Amino acid sequence: MEIGFLLKKFISFFIEPVGLILTLLVLGIYYFYAKNENRAEKFFLSSLFLLFLFSYPPFANYLVSGLENQYSKYDYKQEVKFIHVLGNGHDTDEAQPLSSQLTDASIKRVVEGIVIHNKMPNSKIIFTGFEGKTDISQALMNAKMAEALDISGEDMLINPLPKDTKEEALFTKTVVGSEPFVLVTSASHMPRAMMLFESLGMHPIAAPTSFYRSEFRGYLRVPSANALYISTIALHEYIGILWAKLKSLF
Repeated sequence: MEIGFLLKKFISFFIEPVGLILTLLVLGIYYFYAKNENRAEKFFLSSLFLLFLFSYPPFANYLVSGLENQYSKYDYKQEVKFIHVLGNGHDTDEAQPLSSQLTDASIKRVVEGIVIHNKMPNSKIIFTGFEGKTDISQALMNAKMAEALDISGEDMLINPLPKDTKEEALFTKTVVGSEPFVLVTSASHMPRAMMLFESLGMHPIAAPTSFYRSEFRGYLRVPSANALYISTIALHEYIGILWAKLKSLF
């Protein structure tokens, strides 16, 4: 695996919610044992504040809504030849059925891709994604799921090499060129994905799925692990968008 890819993952951990909170907590512990109680208190309080903030459902919903509200659900009216379903994640525990080996987001992406494919005669689904820490690629796992749902192998293009969205986009450009195609990914990931694909001169049509936002239920909500998870997803995307924009300046 490339050093740059690993370095990006390593750095992103420390500026996303859990990594940031742990870093502040460790610094608080350090200054506590260094007998600097003033700094220790500041770092401890900062870590607790961020833990509450990112775990607070209204704040998590606000963060993710800023991403997911940018593209509406697909209208199933365009006639295009290709549907690109981006990879997300999986494991290979054979004690589980295939549907459980894919992440929830992966399942929703595959299903949405199949729904669109079934409404478009002669269309083909593109599956991309590398193996991660397993011995089988995300692209192949998604294709296996599609086959289990009666999609013919002739209607799929599989590339098991791309490690991130940029590499997925570069591959699909070799297939579709500048022709319009449907892009299926999680709603929170769609703004960054669209930005990357369009930066290559491509013309994707957004088909977001796997939404995390919810209706507003008031401010009297208790912190939750699910809200922390949603905040992490949202912040990961905001950081990715910022990083892509910074790279485009150089």
